[in-house]
Formats: sequence, structure tokens, C-alpha cells
Amino acid sequence: MVRTPLTPWERQRGERLGELLREARGQRSMVEVAARAGLSSETLRKIETGRAPTPAFFTISALANALGLSMDALADACVVGLDPMEEQLTA
Repeated sequence: MVRTPLTPWERQRGERLGELLREARGQRSMVEVAARAGLSSETLRKIETGRAPTPAFFTISALANALGLSMDALADACVVGLDPMEEQLTA
């Protein structure tokens, strides 16, 4: 299966998700939060650094639950200031 390349908008959205999760994690260790979410710390690290910009829904759901975040608020915060139409107009 060949994966289509991510658009700049999708990469930015993934980077924003990583930043939000890092901020929400605060002083807690990556290992602690990953274990609480049922993930490996490597998976959490990849999401936080933007190397995995499109994680699965259930992965994000588990992280949101472990961090006490609302999925709606997290989803909204990931796209604030990002305009997918702008990319289509400049492409």
C-alpha cells in the first residue's frame, strides 16, 4: 500500500497536535503518560515531535483521556489559525 504524501496543512496540523499534547503533559514524564494511555513512549515521542502527524483516532482518544483533555477541544485547537483552503489556492 502506497501512502499519499501529506499536504503542508496536514503536517502543520500534526505539529500543532504534538505541541498541544506536550503542553498538556506538562511535568509528567513521557513514559508515564504513554503507559497511562496504553502506548509506547516511542509512539508518544513521534506524535509530540510531528514525526507521526496523522495518528489513529483511538491513539488520540487514549492520549486525550490520559491527559484529561476533551477530544472536541483538542480537535478545535489543532486547526485554529490553519486554513486548508489557503493551501488549495496557493497550490
